[in-house]
Amino acid sequence: MPCRGVRGATTAETNTPEAILSATRELLEALVAANGLNPADLASAIFTTTPDLNAAFPARAARELGWNDVALLCAHEMNVPGGLPRCIRVLLHWNTDRAASEIAHVYLREAKGLRPDLSERAESSMFEQS
Repeated sequence: MPCRGVRGATTAETNTPEAILSATRELLEALVAANGLNPADLASAIFTTTPDLNAAFPARAARELGWNDVALLCAHEMNVPGGLPRCIRVLLHWNTDRAASEIAHVYLREAKGLRPDLSERAESSMFEQS
């Protein structure tokens, strides 16, 4: 079975544990809904945050959602001038038979502007799953 990458990003309103964890939970739940993803099929998840977010590890939100058997890693991104502030990104490694073209990548909040093409596709996937 191949392992596919599933990307997502969102922003936190403030640099507080509550804002970081809430935004991360929302993103992870949207990725699950858009793809019909079962967390038991995840090999790992890599979270990154911009340097202005350091009040909590985003991976904690995954643990709180019950992702206890998924290998998790958190890291900071480079401080690129003009980069999107307070951004949380995730790269999931998903064991699935789906083709890469069938995977919905999710961008929420201010991060929608990073990949508007993928944001529209993911939103339509979430409505199809309902």
